[in-house]
Amino acid sequence: MPEGDTVHRTARRLGAALRGRALTGTDFRVPALATTDLTGEVVVESLARGKHLLLRIGAQWTLHTHLKMEGSWHLLRPGGRWRRPAHEARVVLSTTEWQAVGFALGVVELLARNDEETVVGHLGPDLLGNDWDLDIALGRLAAVPDRPVGQALLDQRNLAGIGNMYLSEVLFLSGVDPRTPTASVPRLADVVELARKVLRANVERDVQTTTGSLARGRRTWVYGRAGRACLRCGSRVEQAMLGPEGRERATYWCPSCQPPWGN
Repeated sequence: MPEGDTVHRTARRLGAALRGRALTGTDFRVPALATTDLTGEVVVESLARGKHLLLRIGAQWTLHTHLKMEGSWHLLRPGGRWRRPAHEARVVLSTTEWQAVGFALGVVELLARNDEETVVGHLGPDLLGNDWDLDIALGRLAAVPDRPVGQALLDQRNLAGIGNMYLSEVLFLSGVDPRTPTASVPRLADVVELARKVLRANVERDVQTTTGSLARGRRTWVYGRAGRACLRCGSRVEQAMLGPEGRERATYWCPSCQPPWGN
Protein backbone atom coordinates (compact mmCIF):
# COMPACT_ATOMS: atom_id res chain seq x y z
CA MET A 1 0.00 0.00 0.00
CA PRO A 2 1.36 3.48 -0.84
CA GLU A 3 2.42 5.30 2.31
CA GLY A 4 2.51 8.93 3.37
CA ASP A 5 5.76 9.74 1.59
CA THR A 6 4.41 8.36 -1.70
CA VAL A 7 1.30 10.52 -1.46
CA HIS A 8 3.28 13.65 -0.60
CA ARG A 9 5.64 13.07 -3.52
CA THR A 10 2.65 12.56 -5.79
CA ALA A 11 1.05 15.80 -4.57
CA ARG A 12 4.31 17.66 -5.16
CA ARG A 13 4.66 16.35 -8.72
CA LEU A 14 1.07 17.04 -9.65
CA GLY A 15 1.33 20.52 -8.23
CA ALA A 16 4.51 21.30 -10.15
CA ALA A 17 2.90 20.21 -13.42
CA LEU A 18 -0.67 21.46 -13.03
CA ARG A 19 -0.75 24.35 -10.57
CA GLY A 20 -1.91 27.58 -12.22
CA ARG A 21 -2.86 25.85 -15.46
CA ALA A 22 -6.29 25.66 -17.02
CA LEU A 23 -7.70 22.22 -17.74
CA THR A 24 -8.19 21.60 -21.45
CA GLY A 25 -10.08 18.38 -20.80
CA THR A 26 -11.29 16.14 -17.98
CA ASP A 27 -12.42 12.51 -18.04
CA PHE A 28 -13.81 11.01 -14.85
CA ARG A 29 -14.21 7.27 -15.28
CA VAL A 30 -16.32 6.59 -12.22
CA PRO A 31 -20.12 6.41 -12.42
CA ALA A 32 -20.83 9.26 -10.00
CA LEU A 33 -18.76 11.72 -12.04
CA ALA A 34 -19.19 10.32 -15.54
CA THR A 35 -20.88 13.49 -16.85
CA THR A 36 -18.72 15.99 -14.96
CA ASP A 37 -16.65 18.38 -17.06
CA LEU A 38 -14.19 20.79 -15.45
CA THR A 39 -12.67 22.01 -18.72
CA GLY A 40 -11.52 25.60 -18.37
CA GLU A 41 -11.11 25.46 -14.61
CA VAL A 42 -7.67 26.28 -13.20
CA VAL A 43 -5.81 23.91 -10.87
CA VAL A 44 -5.17 25.98 -7.76
CA GLU A 45 -3.30 23.62 -5.45
CA SER A 46 -2.24 20.02 -4.92
CA LEU A 47 -1.74 18.80 -1.38
CA ALA A 48 -1.60 15.65 0.68
CA ARG A 49 -3.20 14.93 4.04
CA GLY A 50 -1.89 11.65 5.35
CA LYS A 51 -2.70 9.20 2.55
CA HIS A 52 -5.36 11.43 0.98
CA LEU A 53 -4.68 13.58 -2.07
CA LEU A 54 -6.59 16.84 -2.56
CA LEU A 55 -6.52 18.69 -5.88
CA ARG A 56 -8.17 22.09 -5.55
CA ILE A 57 -9.68 23.10 -8.86
CA GLY A 58 -11.25 26.45 -9.64
CA ALA A 59 -12.91 28.54 -6.96
CA GLN A 60 -15.12 25.87 -5.47
CA TRP A 61 -14.05 22.29 -6.23
CA THR A 62 -11.69 19.79 -4.62
CA LEU A 63 -10.93 16.45 -6.27
CA HIS A 64 -10.36 13.97 -3.45
CA THR A 65 -8.54 10.75 -4.30
CA HIS A 66 -7.00 7.94 -2.28
CA LEU A 67 -4.48 5.48 -3.71
CA LYS A 68 -5.60 2.61 -1.44
CA MET A 69 -3.67 -0.58 -2.31
CA GLU A 70 -2.92 -0.28 -6.02
CA GLY A 71 -3.50 3.31 -7.06
CA SER A 72 -1.04 5.72 -8.66
CA TRP A 73 -0.96 9.00 -10.54
CA HIS A 74 1.13 9.29 -13.70
CA LEU A 75 2.22 12.46 -15.50
CA LEU A 76 2.73 12.32 -19.26
CA ARG A 77 3.14 14.73 -22.10
CA PRO A 78 0.03 14.99 -24.32
CA GLY A 79 -0.12 11.94 -26.54
CA GLY A 80 2.31 10.01 -24.34
CA ARG A 81 1.86 6.27 -23.94
CA TRP A 82 0.16 5.19 -20.73
CA ARG A 83 2.18 2.84 -18.56
CA ARG A 84 -0.85 1.05 -17.13
CA PRO A 85 -3.88 -0.47 -18.88
CA ALA A 86 -6.57 1.98 -19.99
CA HIS A 87 -9.27 0.08 -18.11
CA GLU A 88 -7.51 0.96 -14.84
CA ALA A 89 -7.75 4.72 -15.47
CA ARG A 90 -10.18 6.49 -13.15
CA VAL A 91 -9.33 10.15 -13.80
CA VAL A 92 -7.71 11.96 -16.73
CA LEU A 93 -6.85 15.64 -16.35
CA SER A 94 -5.36 17.41 -19.37
CA THR A 95 -3.62 20.75 -19.85
CA THR A 96 -1.74 22.10 -22.85
CA GLU A 97 1.52 20.70 -21.45
CA TRP A 98 0.61 17.70 -19.29
CA GLN A 99 -1.79 14.84 -18.90
CA ALA A 100 -2.32 13.51 -15.36
CA VAL A 101 -3.85 10.04 -15.19
CA GLY A 102 -5.00 8.44 -11.95
CA PHE A 103 -4.97 4.65 -12.19
CA ALA A 104 -6.79 2.17 -9.92
CA LEU A 105 -7.65 4.89 -7.43
CA GLY A 106 -9.54 3.55 -4.42
CA VAL A 107 -11.48 6.78 -3.93
CA VAL A 108 -12.50 9.40 -6.48
CA GLU A 109 -14.93 12.11 -5.44
CA LEU A 110 -15.52 15.75 -6.22
CA LEU A 111 -16.21 17.90 -3.17
CA ALA A 112 -17.22 21.46 -2.57
CA ARG A 113 -14.12 23.21 -1.22
CA ASN A 114 -15.83 23.82 2.11
CA ASP A 115 -16.45 20.08 2.53
CA GLU A 116 -12.82 18.94 2.62
CA GLU A 117 -12.97 18.37 6.35
CA THR A 118 -15.63 15.71 5.86
CA VAL A 119 -12.98 13.43 4.34
CA VAL A 120 -9.79 14.46 6.18
CA GLY A 121 -11.03 16.12 9.36
CA HIS A 122 -10.78 12.87 11.32
CA LEU A 123 -7.06 12.52 10.68
CA GLY A 124 -4.43 13.09 13.32
CA PRO A 125 -1.45 15.40 12.72
CA ASP A 126 0.29 14.65 9.43
CA LEU A 127 3.89 13.50 9.91
CA LEU A 128 4.79 15.31 6.68
CA GLY A 129 2.40 18.22 6.90
CA ASN A 130 2.51 21.77 8.11
CA ASP A 131 0.01 20.79 10.81
CA TRP A 132 2.42 18.40 12.52
CA ASP A 133 2.07 18.54 16.31
CA LEU A 134 3.90 15.94 18.36
CA ASP A 135 1.98 16.67 21.55
CA ILE A 136 -1.39 16.10 19.87
CA ALA A 137 -0.17 12.85 18.33
CA LEU A 138 1.18 11.57 21.64
CA GLY A 139 -2.04 12.54 23.39
CA ARG A 140 -4.09 10.53 20.92
CA LEU A 141 -1.76 7.55 21.18
CA ALA A 142 -2.00 7.67 24.97
CA ALA A 143 -5.79 7.67 24.93
CA VAL A 144 -5.88 3.85 24.64
CA PRO A 145 -2.82 2.81 26.69
CA ASP A 146 -3.32 -0.96 26.37
CA ARG A 147 -3.58 -0.93 22.60
CA PRO A 148 -0.60 -2.62 20.86
CA VAL A 149 1.70 0.03 19.49
CA GLY A 150 1.61 -1.60 16.06
CA GLN A 151 -2.11 -0.91 15.85
CA ALA A 152 -1.91 2.53 17.40
CA LEU A 153 0.67 3.85 14.95
CA LEU A 154 -1.30 2.60 11.95
CA ASP A 155 -4.46 4.36 13.12
CA GLN A 156 -4.58 7.49 10.98
CA ARG A 157 -6.80 9.16 13.59
CA ASN A 158 -3.77 9.27 15.90
CA LEU A 159 -1.22 10.46 13.37
CA ALA A 160 -1.36 10.36 9.60
CA GLY A 161 1.12 8.91 7.16
CA ILE A 162 2.42 5.61 8.55
CA GLY A 163 1.61 2.41 6.67
CA ASN A 164 2.63 -1.22 7.09
CA MET A 165 6.14 -0.81 5.76
CA TYR A 166 7.12 2.18 7.88
CA LEU A 167 5.43 0.69 10.91
CA SER A 168 7.55 -2.46 10.74
CA GLU A 169 10.74 -0.59 9.91
CA VAL A 170 10.46 2.19 12.50
CA LEU A 171 9.64 -0.26 15.29
CA PHE A 172 12.62 -2.37 14.23
CA LEU A 173 14.93 0.64 14.31
CA SER A 174 13.51 1.53 17.73
CA GLY A 175 13.90 -2.01 19.09
CA VAL A 176 10.18 -2.24 19.93
CA ASP A 177 8.02 -5.35 19.48
CA PRO A 178 4.83 -4.29 17.62
CA ARG A 179 2.67 -6.14 20.17
CA THR A 180 3.89 -3.97 23.05
CA PRO A 181 1.13 -1.94 24.76
CA THR A 182 1.47 1.67 23.71
CA ALA A 183 1.83 2.91 27.29
CA SER A 184 4.76 0.53 27.83
CA VAL A 185 6.84 1.73 24.88
CA PRO A 186 9.93 3.51 26.19
CA ARG A 187 10.51 6.94 24.66
CA LEU A 188 7.40 6.80 22.45
CA ALA A 189 8.07 10.37 21.35
CA ASP A 190 11.40 9.26 19.93
CA VAL A 191 9.69 6.47 17.98
CA VAL A 192 7.23 8.92 16.46
CA GLU A 193 9.90 11.47 15.61
CA LEU A 194 12.00 8.74 14.00
CA ALA A 195 9.03 7.87 11.79
CA ARG A 196 8.78 11.51 10.76
CA LYS A 197 12.51 11.70 10.05
CA VAL A 198 12.51 8.56 7.88
CA LEU A 199 9.42 9.63 5.94
CA ARG A 200 10.80 13.11 5.29
CA ALA A 201 14.14 11.73 4.13
CA ASN A 202 12.46 9.44 1.64
CA VAL A 203 10.31 12.25 0.26
CA GLU A 204 13.44 14.27 -0.44
CA ARG A 205 15.44 11.47 -2.04
CA ASP A 206 12.41 10.23 -4.00
CA VAL A 207 12.89 6.59 -3.04
CA GLN A 208 11.81 4.29 -0.23
CA THR A 209 14.63 2.86 1.83
CA THR A 210 15.11 2.53 5.57
CA THR A 211 18.51 0.85 5.44
CA GLY A 212 20.16 3.48 3.28
CA SER A 213 20.81 0.87 0.59
CA LEU A 214 19.20 0.97 -2.84
CA ALA A 215 20.17 -2.60 -3.67
CA ARG A 216 17.32 -4.93 -4.51
CA GLY A 217 16.15 -6.86 -1.46
CA ARG A 218 18.13 -4.69 0.96
CA ARG A 219 16.05 -1.53 1.20
CA THR A 220 14.20 -2.66 4.34
CA TRP A 221 15.42 -4.29 7.53
CA VAL A 222 12.49 -6.61 8.19
CA TYR A 223 9.52 -5.60 6.05
CA GLY A 224 8.75 -8.26 3.46
CA ARG A 225 11.50 -10.52 4.84
CA ALA A 226 9.42 -13.13 6.71
CA GLY A 227 11.45 -16.28 7.29
CA ARG A 228 14.65 -14.65 6.03
CA ALA A 229 17.62 -13.41 8.00
CA CYS A 230 17.44 -10.10 9.81
CA LEU A 231 19.93 -7.82 8.10
CA ARG A 232 21.30 -6.74 11.46
CA CYS A 233 21.61 -9.90 13.55
CA GLY A 234 20.80 -12.80 11.26
CA SER A 235 17.81 -14.06 13.28
CA ARG A 236 14.76 -15.31 11.42
CA VAL A 237 12.32 -12.47 10.74
CA GLU A 238 8.79 -13.15 11.94
CA GLN A 239 5.55 -12.04 10.38
CA ALA A 240 1.95 -12.09 11.55
CA MET A 241 -1.38 -10.55 10.65
CA LEU A 242 -1.99 -8.19 13.55
CA GLY A 243 -4.84 -5.85 14.33
CA PRO A 244 -8.59 -5.85 14.99
CA GLU A 245 -10.61 -8.60 13.34
CA GLY A 246 -11.28 -7.76 9.74
CA ARG A 247 -8.57 -5.09 9.66
CA GLU A 248 -5.47 -7.19 10.22
CA ARG A 249 -2.24 -6.02 8.61
CA ALA A 250 0.95 -7.90 7.81
CA THR A 251 3.56 -6.87 10.37
CA TYR A 252 7.21 -7.92 10.47
CA TRP A 253 9.73 -7.94 13.31
CA CYS A 254 12.99 -9.51 14.48
CA PRO A 255 12.52 -11.42 17.76
CA SER A 256 16.14 -10.72 18.74
CA CYS A 257 16.38 -7.03 17.87
CA GLN A 258 12.84 -6.41 19.13
CA PRO A 259 12.48 -8.57 22.25
CA PRO A 260 8.94 -9.26 23.45
CA TRP A 261 7.46 -6.73 25.84
CA GLY A 262 8.40 -7.45 29.42
CA ASN A 263 11.60 -9.36 28.57
